[in-house]
Amino acid sequence: MKINTYENRLLSILFLCFGFVFFDRLALSYLFPFIAQDLQLTNSHLGILSSALSVTWALSGMTLGHIADKKDSKKLILVVSVIAFTLCSVLSGIVTSFVSLLFFRSLMGVAEGPVLPVVQSLMASASNPKRRGLNMGLINASAPGLIGAVIAPVVLVWIATEYGWRSAFYATIIPGLVVAALIMLFVKNKYEHPNTEPMMETDSKTSIKDLLKHRNIVLCTIISCVYVSWFVTIITFTPTYLIKARALSPDVMSGIMGALGIAWMLWGFVVSFVSDRIGRKPAMIFFTLVTTAFPLVLIFAETDMILPLAFITYTGLGCFTLFMATIPAETVSPRQVATALGLIMGVGELVGGFITPIIAGVLADQYGLDVVMWIGAGTSFTVVILSLFLQETAPAVISKQEGKAVSSLS
Repeated sequence: MKINTYENRLLSILFLCFGFVFFDRLALSYLFPFIAQDLQLTNSHLGILSSALSVTWALSGMTLGHIADKKDSKKLILVVSVIAFTLCSVLSGIVTSFVSLLFFRSLMGVAEGPVLPVVQSLMASASNPKRRGLNMGLINASAPGLIGAVIAPVVLVWIATEYGWRSAFYATIIPGLVVAALIMLFVKNKYEHPNTEPMMETDSKTSIKDLLKHRNIVLCTIISCVYVSWFVTIITFTPTYLIKARALSPDVMSGIMGALGIAWMLWGFVVSFVSDRIGRKPAMIFFTLVTTAFPLVLIFAETDMILPLAFITYTGLGCFTLFMATIPAETVSPRQVATALGLIMGVGELVGGFITPIIAGVLADQYGLDVVMWIGAGTSFTVVILSLFLQETAPAVISKQEGKAVSSLS
């Protein structure tokens, strides 16, 4: 077997896996206009549903991510997670009330929690250092963009329009089982790329206390809280905002959301690719600054300019790979990666994913939906400030810096 064969195969399977996580997670946002009319739900209900999934996702990710670092059965954890969250998505189609929908979405969060830490831990170990950022970016940003934000809104809204929103949830069982089978058949529990260089920390301890000794881990955790606030607020309320505040039809809304999914996929590739060359820190600062304009576009742009301007400024999700996966993976040892990613993702989901949507939903009901867009702009600009204090981890950039230092001494 050629050296790159398994790396590329793993990338393809994990791409599908994490993309399908967001197909299921974002289904509620795309289908909420249909569900709300049937079950008599409000913006506050939507915020609570989003928050419930976030908190169970967070607690599960922190717990099972830490356990995965101590076990040789990462593949089994991943297979069980995929099957479990697929069943929860299907069962969301049988609900008859807000309470039952809340129950199944909360269970989905438990099942989906360990997927990111396990997937990125496997990918980091199997990646050539020169394309680690790209590989992790394709999984963390491009996959959710393509599958969760390009394919999902078009397919789910079409099914909901033609056959009802319940059928849209039922349809998720087929791809979920296919992904689980691919993982079972083709993913290895352990594989380390032959060209992997020693990472910045060799200690094999995996306690939270030891992880928090690293400035990057602390900063990435804080950034996660703020950036997840941006993401959950934007992705939860944008479909409803476009229909209610901008008076667009469901078909136009789904088209815009699909275009944003293409932007998500594109920028997920571009940001990671650029960061491999210019560094993680400058990429974080620049692309987050650009995305601060995105919610302002939704508020102020003329209707025919929403799509192109939103496409250009929807760069933020490309940065998620950097602070939630690549920077932590390059900061700690391989045996700490799943724990670090679980911590960063989990705390971010608890603070940004649980608290912010509830506040945003309540404020939207009281003051109008524009307020959620202003929350989005404020949170992304805060990330720009925090990113100024990150320590660079990109191997190519560090090598250049070390080379210059040696040259200046000689």
